[in-house]
Amino acid sequence: MFFTLCLALTLLFLNRPAYALSTDWLINPQQPEARVRLHLSGEEDSDSRQLSAALEVQLSGDWKTYWRSPGEAGIPPEVDWRINQQQGSSNVENVEWLWPVPERIEMLGLHTFGYKNGTVFPLLIQVEDLSEPVSINAKLQLSSCTTICVLTDYDIRLDFTPSELESDPEASFLIDKALSQVPTYMPDTGLSTESVVWDKGSNKVIVTAHSETGWEKEVDVIIDGQEDITFSVPDIKVQGSQLQAVMDASSWLGDYDLSEEKVTVTLLNGDSALEKSLSVKKGSVSSLTNDSTTTSLIVLLGLALLGGLILNLMPCVLPVLGMKLSSVLHASGQETSLTRKQFLSSAAGIIFSFWLLAIFLWALKLTGNSIGWGIQFQNPWFIGFMVAVTALFAANLMDMFEIRLPSFLSTRLATTGDNSTAGHFVQGMFATLLATPCSAPFLGTAVAFALSTNSFNLFAIFTALGVGLALPYLLIAAKPALLKWMPKPGHWMINLRRILALMLLATTLWLTSLLQAYLPVYLLLVIALIPTLLILHRLLISMMPHSGKGLLLLPALFLSLAIVLFGAWSTGLFTPEKSTSDSLAWQPLNEQEIARMVAEGKTVFVDVTADWCVTCKANKIRVIDRDPTNSLLQQVNVIPMKGDWTRPSEEINAYLQKNGRFGVPFNIVYGPGAPEGLPLPVILDHETVAAAIQQASSR
Repeated sequence: MFFTLCLALTLLFLNRPAYALSTDWLINPQQPEARVRLHLSGEEDSDSRQLSAALEVQLSGDWKTYWRSPGEAGIPPEVDWRINQQQGSSNVENVEWLWPVPERIEMLGLHTFGYKNGTVFPLLIQVEDLSEPVSINAKLQLSSCTTICVLTDYDIRLDFTPSELESDPEASFLIDKALSQVPTYMPDTGLSTESVVWDKGSNKVIVTAHSETGWEKEVDVIIDGQEDITFSVPDIKVQGSQLQAVMDASSWLGDYDLSEEKVTVTLLNGDSALEKSLSVKKGSVSSLTNDSTTTSLIVLLGLALLGGLILNLMPCVLPVLGMKLSSVLHASGQETSLTRKQFLSSAAGIIFSFWLLAIFLWALKLTGNSIGWGIQFQNPWFIGFMVAVTALFAANLMDMFEIRLPSFLSTRLATTGDNSTAGHFVQGMFATLLATPCSAPFLGTAVAFALSTNSFNLFAIFTALGVGLALPYLLIAAKPALLKWMPKPGHWMINLRRILALMLLATTLWLTSLLQAYLPVYLLLVIALIPTLLILHRLLISMMPHSGKGLLLLPALFLSLAIVLFGAWSTGLFTPEKSTSDSLAWQPLNEQEIARMVAEGKTVFVDVTADWCVTCKANKIRVIDRDPTNSLLQQVNVIPMKGDWTRPSEEINAYLQKNGRFGVPFNIVYGPGAPEGLPLPVILDHETVAAAIQQASSR
């Protein structure tokens, strides 16, 4: 019997599983209501040399401990692992502390974030060598509170060899359950935090978020990452899949600046959570918040529709207007059904192009790239493509060629007055591309909202812009009888086609001048000379008797050369950096310099512009370069400052977005009376600029 008993005990000892280690419960006599212990699950990642562990905290009664950002009161728990210290932890390279989703706890009017009755904090312990012994000698500082708070220390000691550990199912379950409450370890929840905007004037922050699965009754938004700034309980409004949370920001340090600072947003939606680090953008909370569930979006859709309609009247859309007029003229006298089909095709081309722009900007937004209205004109390949397109349209208006698709399609591409729907669809697409260098009243507000909101609103706003630009087409498609008001076809139509061809030729020369930052001047002159010569030669041939047509090449050449040289001079092609005729001493845009100059009592006029922006050029010619505005900007106390967005610039893009803008022109006046700046409308006038300078200059 003795032998059998010894054998049984030996077999029991040999077959006993070697579970992973845990410390005993640690209790500090100063706080008997709290106890802690360290668990090891026995699981390891050989590639990262990480061990799975957890720190379990149990609190009795109403006691609680705190999250990493405790809120308006409290101290978060902290462990000093004493890595690389004498008599400290050894063979430990790093320890990552993971934070489960906290509760929002209110007591005595203070709002804090923490854990009632304790929690389990998952840990990832990275060791230097998995085959060598590990010694943990750390000190935990734990704050636990009810109506009073107690700060206690716990010495955590544990020795083990990672390669000899085996999995402990109970510890693994405890750690996995805690990890399921950590936002960064949760599976895809369908949540996305899209933007954080700070309004310095009201000291409010607005967080915009989206949920693919909808919002639960228990929703919360927490902002942390700024140690000296606390955020109030959010005022949350849900509109479909969209959420907006507005909260006050305050600091015991007094004045502060949140713009461009990094914050961490924790989004709670029932049992789901998302944690994301974002840069705070400067803007106006009042322009983003939804006072009702539907009114805001409806108003912005109306502004987008009106902005797209007004875009038809902007100077850069004259070539578009020319193509429209050409279509109208050739539609006169044909069947009503065919007219309706052609104009609906053109409208579809315009709207489709706006969808393409929305997809392009949406992709840039998702990948963290710069976004803005008209930024495709910062790409020389796009400009070159548009040069070719406008030149081909101009040549086509002069009947120099006609492009046909394969016969089985029976359509023509890029032809004016063609009866096919494909030709009109393509005309609508190119009309949109030619319109994008322009800004119009109401357009900036709609685009700024679209680029700072969720994907649905982005596409909705751009659809409304497309419908606005296509409204003349849609009007004629709905009432083809309107074409009866057009003059009857005759020889005047040929003259009008010549005028439209010259308009498109002027557009081609202007687009060519935009390539001066990428190509030598002599090469641009050659590029501009070729279409000018061909189109003018064709124009002279069409206007002269048949007997004299053979002698028109030389006059056309000299006339083309004169037009190209004049265009080069007028667009500043010979002076690629700055025009010597500019009477203002422009300084490059510098936000730090603006603040310094305003502190010295100066008034700063900022002009963010681009060579490809026709509206910018119109503002310059009509207002900035003319008196009385030009004389105001030359005063000693007024500093003109320019931001050139012709080519991509992260600094200028960030400056625009901080001011809630995503395109040019953008003008703003700073001064002692307006240190935060007075934004000006898209279309400038002398009275508005003078009033802004006077208000900003006052103390």
